[in-house]
Amino acid sequence: MLKPVHRVVCSPALAACQQMMQRFALWLCQPATAPAHVSQQGLQPPVLLTAIEADWLWGLLQRIESGQTLLSRAQTIAALPAAQKTALATWVQTISALPAQFQPGAAVWPVTRPLASKQDWNTFKALMESVYEKGFVDGLPYQGDGTPTAAGGVTYAEYVRAFRGAHRLNPNPHAREVCVLCGGPLGDTPHVDHWVTKGAFPLLSVCADNLQLICSTCNEAPNKGQKPVHSAGSFADWFHPYLRPGNGCVQLDYVPPAFAVRCAAAPADQPKATNLDGMLNLSSRWTREFKAEYAKHQDLLHRRERRRIALGQARHSLAEIQQHVQQWTATLSPSEPHHAVHSVLSHALMQPARTRAWLAELALVI
Repeated sequence: MLKPVHRVVCSPALAACQQMMQRFALWLCQPATAPAHVSQQGLQPPVLLTAIEADWLWGLLQRIESGQTLLSRAQTIAALPAAQKTALATWVQTISALPAQFQPGAAVWPVTRPLASKQDWNTFKALMESVYEKGFVDGLPYQGDGTPTAAGGVTYAEYVRAFRGAHRLNPNPHAREVCVLCGGPLGDTPHVDHWVTKGAFPLLSVCADNLQLICSTCNEAPNKGQKPVHSAGSFADWFHPYLRPGNGCVQLDYVPPAFAVRCAAAPADQPKATNLDGMLNLSSRWTREFKAEYAKHQDLLHRRERRRIALGQARHSLAEIQQHVQQWTATLSPSEPHHAVHSVLSHALMQPARTRAWLAELALVI
């Protein structure tokens, strides 16, 4: 989390959708709700807040997934025994209170599924995830400010554009974009990441506080993938993009003996930095970039040295090597990928022992 993460202009639409999902799930869990009640009329206010939301959700429930309508999945949840409904409702209320997990004395989050039957859980999971995987793609029933709308609601593509626009460090549309987590290139195919995995917590699949755009390297195994962002249900030693940002806390430390980079933080935040590093493999990834950039400059000086020899010119002096590093350092831009890694490298290269080592290497060039 090297860069600040901001809620974007259409985040209120996601927040409104999250509330709709919670309201729908809790209604299905009410003892009085039977399968027959899950109808277009049955979803109307006061079950959902507006007729627009009720009609949109009814349309979503008509979709077929794996040979089964989403409506039949909703009816399956409505048909659960009262005890199972109570357990699921308690889980829904706990998971919906995500911000409470970042307050002092927060209770441990549930880490096991609330329904004993895997089949019932997968039914509920598919129902909740469909709002993200199907509804969000075509358009939610909300304008960017969260106002219900029957047409032209916020889409997945619109969210991606809004996030990219809000997090551009260089406003030029042709400039390179930076991943907010690792500080590397965002790339041509960034991923919308669920910070808390939607596979385990599908109720958060369209939660404004749970979505961000990151590079594919960060999001895929062996990095984040499906790894948890809590320790057995406790968020105490974890950062969060919005609720406990790591920006300004995470720092890159140079490790001279290994000529490497380490993900670090102040003592109070070191456990969080350690967990972040373990999830994203930041130290090893940053070290690879650190050494690759070093090799680039090493090769550049070697080629210059050979050119000088071929032209009968004097070899590099220690002062010239130092000048090369200083000039390169002056060109580093905070809006470019890997700025933090390259800044650490520039300081490492200015150490007298390192520049003398370079000079010794150049003396061997023929």
